[in-house]
Amino acid sequence: MNTPATSGSFRPDIEGLRALAVSGVIAFHFGMTSLPGGFVGVDIFFVISGFLITRHLQQEISKSGTVDLWRFYARRARRLLPASLFVILTTLLVGYFILAPSEQQFYSKGSLFASAYMINLWLIRWTVDYFASDASNNPFIHFWSLSVEEQFYLVWPALLLLLARLRPGKGGLFILLSMVAAISFALCWRMTAVSQPWAFYFSPLRAWEFACGGLASMVLPQRWARRFRFSPALGWLGLLLIATAYLTVTEGIPFPGSIALVPVLGTVLVLLSGAHEGSAGPKSVLALRPLQEIGKLSYSLYLWHWPVIVYAGIVQPELSLVDRLLCLAVTLLLSLFSYHFIENPIRHNAWLAAKTARSLGLAALLTGAGTTVAYGSAALAGYSFDGKQRLIQQSAERKSAAREFDSACVLEREAVRPKACAFGAAKPKKTIVLLGDSHADHWSTPLKKIAERNGWRLVTYLKSSCPAADVPTWNGVLMRNYDECDAWKRLAFGEIAALKPDMVILSQYSSNYVRNDINSISSHQMDVRDWAKGIERSVETLERAGSDVVLLRDVPVHKSYLDKCVARALWQQKSPSVCDTPRREAVEETIPAAERKIASQTHASYVDVVDLFCNRTTCPAVIDGKLTFRDRHHIATPYAESLAPSLERAIFGDRR
Repeated sequence: MNTPATSGSFRPDIEGLRALAVSGVIAFHFGMTSLPGGFVGVDIFFVISGFLITRHLQQEISKSGTVDLWRFYARRARRLLPASLFVILTTLLVGYFILAPSEQQFYSKGSLFASAYMINLWLIRWTVDYFASDASNNPFIHFWSLSVEEQFYLVWPALLLLLARLRPGKGGLFILLSMVAAISFALCWRMTAVSQPWAFYFSPLRAWEFACGGLASMVLPQRWARRFRFSPALGWLGLLLIATAYLTVTEGIPFPGSIALVPVLGTVLVLLSGAHEGSAGPKSVLALRPLQEIGKLSYSLYLWHWPVIVYAGIVQPELSLVDRLLCLAVTLLLSLFSYHFIENPIRHNAWLAAKTARSLGLAALLTGAGTTVAYGSAALAGYSFDGKQRLIQQSAERKSAAREFDSACVLEREAVRPKACAFGAAKPKKTIVLLGDSHADHWSTPLKKIAERNGWRLVTYLKSSCPAADVPTWNGVLMRNYDECDAWKRLAFGEIAALKPDMVILSQYSSNYVRNDINSISSHQMDVRDWAKGIERSVETLERAGSDVVLLRDVPVHKSYLDKCVARALWQQKSPSVCDTPRREAVEETIPAAERKIASQTHASYVDVVDLFCNRTTCPAVIDGKLTFRDRHHIATPYAESLAPSLERAIFGDRR
């Protein structure tokens, strides 16, 4: 992404590859749906970096027998740190006027880790899904790839120097680095299935991509590529693989995993093809002037494009094509400015380049300045909280009754054995079971209040992202079939049957699992007919145990994260009503119609709760001074608590 070609060995085809890589990333982030796999441009950058760095280090080792590591790090510091720090500081400054204080505080911490090139580790800590919709609010998330690169630069030169001192020979060195690549790839492949955020963000699990580039730069493959008569054809095949990845890889495919081999192998083939003597192959295309200019700006373009589109999307949630083109123009202007007035002047500064210590001192100064400003920004945001801001934050952060009792009451993704959490009377007049996912959990607060008031007992069976409907599901975080959900449901149904409750209430985030027009999440959403059959199976299973079954209609889904939207509105001195969602855009009708039909065909009751959140035209963000949802679709606990009387009438009526 940011490694320059060494002096005297500039290859225009590599500059053109950079242009293809950054163009794919920008197209993806700017919402160009015809290139759903544009994000793999980062993988192209990783391979290019591995190629150039390894080639440069091998040349230095061949000439002097060693590597001046401090000089190497000094060059990287002059090249990378000034522009990145400028972008970080500008992003923080603009964010002060756009983001709510709570966001400023959180993202300032992200900027601190970005300044130290460790934000990938911070994102793993928060198990951030790069493709999650909430990630689009994080103006620093794109620094994850720069952090991975810097961590690679820290380790790779030392590893090459160590291997060189072992004197394995050219063939032996190639084999040793191939082993490094194979081990990293195997671990990455495995972790993609087990814990995708680790596979995505953790630099050792991405090292194989850099290593593939490094292997392509070595003497043996370069000598072969120069002489192989079909090397130009391999270059065209490489471009075809890159285009295939751009056009076919989607967010719903487990990534990186084995699918990352497609853009990585494609990039390797293009790099090898470029070693062939003559002008045949894709070299002439990649050397075209427009691609050269874009490639030259690729680092600056990558740094600027993300905060530009993030802030534009916050200020204007529904960006038109014209809006996106304007964002592209702003990105280009900012990139030209930082390239010509910050990046290049400092990178080529003769005084800094004259002594390694000066460049390293600059690196320490810039890193220290970045972390200090980030820390100060977080502290300043803390002073910006007024009573209204605190109320919104507390409403969003307050746990449901089940989670407040025990966080394990809502099972995490990998857990299978059910945990029954009981509330209310020890010797109850009636026992009620609440079964479902996090959308059942947010009802635990008013149901607990109802149970305690009536001398009943409430027992919850809850699991994250696992519906009560007897259907197989796909988990977007695990990036695979959610087998743990199926196993948990079987065990939970058995325990509920043994408990013999008077009533079982089913609630679930139905529009997450079923294809619909309101909440289109992924290609793994099922047909509504399959969903209805799953509901029917669950209802029949529970009714055979002798329980009354109640189906709760799912809640509306808002267009924005209400906690952030309302907090921003208050910070900008606007009315919270700017965060309201029209009812027709928040309320899905196809799924409820299918669920009502199942209820009418069985003995289940169907309870519609939508009017607790929406009037005839609008679903407000704030009702009676209370935040309705803590995000887009999870009820804020204080508002959920206030719904106890209405919910009791709707579910129990005269059955008390």
